[in-house]
Amino acid sequence: MKLFLQATSVSFIIHLLYLAGGMLVGYIKTRNYEPNVAGAWDQTDILQTQVTFGYTGSPFMFLFTFLAVALVSGIIISSYKKFTR
Repeated sequence: MKLFLQATSVSFIIHLLYLAGGMLVGYIKTRNYEPNVAGAWDQTDILQTQVTFGYTGSPFMFLFTFLAVALVSGIIISSYKKFTR
C-alpha cells in the first residue's frame, strides 16, 4: 500500500509539473506578445486558421498516462529498494 501511494504521488507531481509548465509557457508567450498592427493590414489571411487555444487530445489520455507513469515509478521505487538492501 505504501508503494502504491508513493507511485501515485510521484505520478501526480509529474503531471502537475507538466500542466503547470504548459500554463507557464503560455503565460510568458502572452505577456511578451507584441502585435504588429501596421503590418497586419498587408495580410489578408483568415485569422481562424492561425490561432488556436486549448488542448485537443482526449481526456482519457491523461488517465492512461497517469496510470502508466504510476506503474513505471512503482517499478523504479521497488527496484531502488531492492538494490539498496
